[in-house]
Amino acid sequence: MVKAVEITNVLGRPSPPHGPLRRLLRSTIHLLSYRFVLTRRTTTVSRAAGFRLTVPPTVFHPRIFITSEFFAGFLERLDLAGKHVAEVGTGSGILALAAAKAGAARVVAIDINPNAARAAAANARANGLDSRVTGVCSNLLSAIAPRPLFDVILSSPPSFPGEPRDLADRAWHAGPGYRDIASLFDQARERLSPGGRLYVLLSSDSDLNVLGALIARAGFRARLVAERSILFESFILYELRASDADMEQLEQRSPVTEPRRHPAEADA
Repeated sequence: MVKAVEITNVLGRPSPPHGPLRRLLRSTIHLLSYRFVLTRRTTTVSRAAGFRLTVPPTVFHPRIFITSEFFAGFLERLDLAGKHVAEVGTGSGILALAAAKAGAARVVAIDINPNAARAAAANARANGLDSRVTGVCSNLLSAIAPRPLFDVILSSPPSFPGEPRDLADRAWHAGPGYRDIASLFDQARERLSPGGRLYVLLSSDSDLNVLGALIARAGFRARLVAERSILFESFILYELRASDADMEQLEQRSPVTEPRRHPAEADA
């Protein structure tokens, strides 16, 4: 069990207390988002972060929820030239496309929702990036081959604990105690090349104590690299790297081979 003081050192902030009014506001926002966005019955087309995106039902909408464009804007400032990148929880594929635009040689866009994996592949084609971006349906990284390793992994996981109502609601709720993403950080560390980075976007309303414990358990150290605040919430983007104690173990791995097609990859 990771102690609270260790959790604070990992993410740099504890979970704030949430009173009844804050919880009511969050429940109301979720109800409206679920009813009118996540479970809508129509496919929409919109532009976000410079991309034309088709967003089918059950897929997280990158234009309505501002976290996607915030994260994509950060990726625009990175030099990903020649990097092998994975995005876990791709939704429409917006971050995978942003990574390709930033120079990534190969991007695997992963989502447990098959509608999202197909949308990511279709949006890669529509934006002329299908030679470098491939959609994959997988529960986190479980269906992804252990080699080749990734240089960078991206994820904007569901921010809140709680049992999801259905597949669409998994974009919002990660299960009790973050059950559905608990293995994300361990899986990511095993699939990162030495010196690799995991970028993860969280909310100030997330349970940062629990998430900090999961990150620490996986052997990552965290650095805050970007933050955006709105009226009642902050979006906080962390860069995670293997802690010094784990670097020697990581460097014992086989070197990254020439990127190849993962067996789990869907045809883009």
